[in-house]
Amino acid sequence: MFKPSSPLFSGLLWKIPWRISQPQKARQRKRLRAVDKVVDTVSAALARQGQTTKAVERWYREMPREEEMLPRDKYTIFDKKEKTYRKGIHKLPKWTRVSQRVNPPGF
Repeated sequence: MFKPSSPLFSGLLWKIPWRISQPQKARQRKRLRAVDKVVDTVSAALARQGQTTKAVERWYREMPREEEMLPRDKYTIFDKKEKTYRKGIHKLPKWTRVSQRVNPPGF
């Protein structure tokens, strides 16, 4: 006889919690700081040679550092389909590889 459980009734049941956990938050902050450190290292190496690049200058101009970011921007991203226009960053596929520092103004 058919038993209507969630996985049997509707296929694979993805269990992603609605809230990001504390260890996930800590790892996210660590990743953001690591990217900041890499950009600083590249900038310092270029400065020692008396050079600079447009990409590094643009990064400093447009991207906030980890300590300057609001928690809302660190752990959530803009999504036009959501009711509040924000969703947890852990719901984004490959969220550990994508930079989501800048969101639309006002959201």
